[in-house]
This record gives sequence, C-alpha cells and structure tokens, in this order.
Amino acid sequence: MLRIATLLLLFHLFAIKLHASFLPELALRSEHPRLLLLKGAEKDIHKAVAHNSNLKKVHEAIIAESDKFLNTPVLKREMTGRRLLGISRECLRRVFYLAYAYRMTGKPSYADRAEEEMLAVSGFSDWNPSHFLDVAEMTMGVAIGYDWLFDYLPQSSKAVIKEAIIEKGIKPSFEGKGTWWINGTNNWNQVCHAGISFGAIAIDEGQPQQTGKILERAIAGLPHVMKGYNPDGAYPEGYNYWGYGTMFNVLFIDAYEKFKNKNFDFSDVAGFMKTPYYMLHMEGSSHNSFNYSDAGNGVDIQPAMFWFAKKMKDPSLIWNEMNFIETHDLAQLAVERTLPALLIWAKDFNTEKERAPSGLTWAGGGPNPVFLMRSSWTNPGAVYMGLKCGSPSVSHGHMDVGSFVLDMNGERWAEDLGMQNYNSLETKGVDLWNMNQNSQRWTVFRYNNFAHNTLTINGQLQHAKGKAVLKAYASDKQFMNAQTDLSDLYKEQLVGASRGIAIVNGSYALVRDEVSAGAKAAELRWTLVTRADVSIIAPDRILLKKGGKQVVVQIKSDQKIVIKSWPAISKNDYDAANPGVTLIGFETEIAAGKSAAFDVFFYSDKNKPAIDFNVAPLKTWPKD
Repeated sequence: MLRIATLLLLFHLFAIKLHASFLPELALRSEHPRLLLLKGAEKDIHKAVAHNSNLKKVHEAIIAESDKFLNTPVLKREMTGRRLLGISRECLRRVFYLAYAYRMTGKPSYADRAEEEMLAVSGFSDWNPSHFLDVAEMTMGVAIGYDWLFDYLPQSSKAVIKEAIIEKGIKPSFEGKGTWWINGTNNWNQVCHAGISFGAIAIDEGQPQQTGKILERAIAGLPHVMKGYNPDGAYPEGYNYWGYGTMFNVLFIDAYEKFKNKNFDFSDVAGFMKTPYYMLHMEGSSHNSFNYSDAGNGVDIQPAMFWFAKKMKDPSLIWNEMNFIETHDLAQLAVERTLPALLIWAKDFNTEKERAPSGLTWAGGGPNPVFLMRSSWTNPGAVYMGLKCGSPSVSHGHMDVGSFVLDMNGERWAEDLGMQNYNSLETKGVDLWNMNQNSQRWTVFRYNNFAHNTLTINGQLQHAKGKAVLKAYASDKQFMNAQTDLSDLYKEQLVGASRGIAIVNGSYALVRDEVSAGAKAAELRWTLVTRADVSIIAPDRILLKKGGKQVVVQIKSDQKIVIKSWPAISKNDYDAANPGVTLIGFETEIAAGKSAAFDVFFYSDKNKPAIDFNVAPLKTWPKD
C-alpha cells in the first residue's frame, strides 16, 4: 500500500512539473483581438470618453480622420529617396484609426476601408527591407487591422494579408544585412522588434514555436537599446526619437504582456521606468521642446506618457499631454499615427486626478546627460532652461555639447535649430551618417557647434568623440543650477573649459563659462541662436524682442569682448534656410597660459534691480 501511495505521489508531482513546463504556452491568448485592446474593452473607452472632455476630443479626432479616409485614394507604393517609410507610417495611421473607429462604432464602412488599405499594401512587391523601419511600421499597421477585424474580414482577405505579413514582414527580418537592428542600440531596435512581433502575434494560430522565436528574439535584443536609458531615464537620441523609439518599445511591452499573460522584466533596464520624467521635463514653459540632436521644433502628443502614467500610478506625467489636447485642434491631434493607443491606456486610470508635477528640476546621466529646470509648472511666464552634455558621436548627435535653451515670459529666446530633413541632404549626396571628425555631416549648418548655443574655439569643430558629463547640479529654488566640464570637446584648443547655467530666484537666467588657454592664445566665440529681433544697445548688452516681449542679454567679464551678430545663412547648397534666425554673441582672445570667465545674464528690465552681477566661481556654486 505504501509503495502504491508513493508511486501515486511521484506521478502527481511529475504531472505538476509537466503541467508547469507548458504553462507559458497554455497561457497564450488565443482569441482575437489580442493586440492592445482586448475583446469587450471598448466599453471602458466609451466610459472614459464620457467622463473626460480631453479624451472625448481625442476620440472625436480619430473618428473625424477616419471619415476622411473613406474618400481618400488607397495607398500606393511610392518611394521618397531610399525610403518607403512615409507610406508605411500612413498605413499604420489609417488602419489603426479605421479599425478603432469600427470597434467603437460598429459601422462596417470603417472596417471595409481598412480592408482595402491592407489589401493594397499586401499587393506591394515588398515593404522595402533595405530600410527596415519601413517593413516594421507596415507590418504593425497590417497586424493591428488583421487582429482587430479578424471576425469581420472574409477568409480570402485574411489569407492575402496573413501571407503578406509572413513574406514581406516576418521572413525579411531573418534575412540579409538589413537585420543589424536586432541587437542595435538605437530606435531601430525598438521599432523593428515591435513591428515584427505585432505581426507574429496577430497571425499566431496554434503556432507558438514560430511566435515564441520572434518574441524571444525581441526580449533578448531590446535590452541592448533599453540599457541606454540607464541610470536615470535620459534618452540618448533626444526628444523626437524618444517619442519614436520609446513609443514602439511600450507598444511591444503592452502586446507582449497581454499575449503572454506575464510581466516584462525590467530588472536590467531600470532606467526605462524613470524615462517619463525625462520626457515630462523636456517641454519648456513656452511649450517648445529641448530639441537637441536630430529633433524638430515644437512638441508632439506623446501617447506613451499615458502608458507610463498608468504603470506608475502618477497622473502628473500627463500634465503636458492634457495641455496639448486642450490647445490643439482635431486635425493637429490626428497627425499622431498611434493616437488610439492613448485612449487604450488612458481608460485604465483616473485622468481626472491629473495634477501639476512637483519637481522643478530633473538630472539624467548616461550617454547624453542633461539637466532641466524651471521656476514653475503653472506660471506661463516661468523661466525654463535645459543644459545638454554628452557627445556628438551619440546616435543622431550634433556638435551641441554645452548648449542650452531658455524660455522666459512665454517665449523661447535661446533656440536649437534641430534637425534638417534627411532626404534633403541625402539626395544632395551628403555623407550624413558618418560620425567621424572630418565627416561631411559636420559641415551641415544645423549640425555643427558654430550654430549652437555653445563655444567655438579658434574657428574649429568640437571633437566628435569628446564627451562632457553632468558634473554637478542643485535644485535650490534660489539658485537652481547645473555644471558640465567641456574640456574634452576642445582638446588641443584649450587646457580647460567649464560651463554652468542657473535660474536665480526664479526670475532671471545666468550662463557662466570658465576657460583656460594653453601654450597658444585662443580665439573664443560665444554663440546664441535666437528667433527674436536683435539690437545691440551697448558694448555689453543686447536687446531681444519677440511676441511683444523683450529680454536683455548682458555680458560681464574682465576680458575685452566684441559683441557681434551673424546671419543664419550657409554657403552650402544642401543646407536648409533658417528664416527669422540670428546668431548673436561675442568674440574675444584669451592670452596664452591665461584663464578667463564670462557671465551672461538674461533678464527683463523689471528684474534688473534684483540681479547680482557678482558671480562666484563655478566650484563654489551650491550642489545637491
């Protein structure tokens, strides 16, 4: 009897172990829809939209745009230079919107049109695997439509669309040189893994090995780029590419967690869950972003912030997003191709508890360290500054190390010109993606240090491989400040160079530079990029006027300086125009073996009596 009981126990334990080994596959979600918005979850969006006017506005933007699609010609395979990306992105936008509109209204016209778009792109010769972002975004768009409309689409259409996902999406992701992104360290990694994984999940019908291989590849590959957020959450590629790479990253995580019924492991990429605070602080009081590196001007709606707000139970993270929704019309909202995801994530937490963020400063290390600070979140005239450290050699980098932006009185006074359209440069033969010191990339006007709010020494470029760290910072409201050591950027030009920026008493801004020349004298140029009207009103002062407001720029130094202004015009035929932009600043010569300091103040006339023009050396500035 005892022997039989023992055998039964062993069998039972073996059965438990056997069952446990199959749990991950048994847990796979089999019913459609299985991507992002699960069956029956539409009612939660309807409820959220009914209780929040901003969410209702987003919903209306998607429906209105979907109505426009009904009378728009279907997409064609039209290349822009070497890219099909514009068509792929429009496919994702159209299918995502139309499938959402069908699920929320039940109107067949939306599903029919989504089917037309999917069949049209499925008939393309390929999805341009030589530029794999094109494949990834197309695959994601078609996958969402296939999954969300699975019960509506006729079998004949499903067969065509499924074959396209396999042949034009999944198979090319395992072939050729175009798969370098699998373990890449930039946004391609995030976008491509997400797009192909969406395709695999959408068409998985009892084929867990195939889908598992793709998801396992993504789980192994994504940390290569996600570790770039460590330690604090600063995204190396800047504002625009945060919105691209991070958004696709969270789309993957959401799809993975819902399909596999398991949590994503963040243990090695802890900085990723800190990154929404970076993005929150990257928008200034003028509602422009700190657009260093390859980024555009202005700000965009960021659906990913709703995912983070939900995950972290912090409604303050959507402070900027709610403002964006309030201040932009339906057409402006509908530019964002992943907009339905905003509502999918917003439905899961109480957006009515939205509140202003508490911290006025944010510091982040990593490949491209930054410091961001403001005098207030609720005062539209607040002072805002951002300091960029890092290296020009980081992906999508510019020679902008040490640069800053400045907002006061609701306007941006210190600008970053940001990126130029890639195709406009590539079609002129510019060697844009070579990051070496003598690369043609650094002759592009918007990319070198001559047209950034930083220093130029002896008319030379910054060292492309040089790096500046965030040396010190303080969050004291009376003297919020940050410092960086720029010496590595000016090797062989200077012995040392340090920069500090500060917001003093919440009312005016300060930039201090301390430089030391070596065995030879050094010609220093201090540059500010601005869209304001410029007047030199004294040997040490410049008046800026913009939007009916004005700011005084005043320079204090023991050095003899000459204030100058330069037009933002290039002799290169490949450079974009910069209308309304002026470069201002000063030039000076630092004698061999000598050191010099320069203090540049930004203030409104009404603030001048409160300014302390006697600035202490950087080493004595307060630190956290």
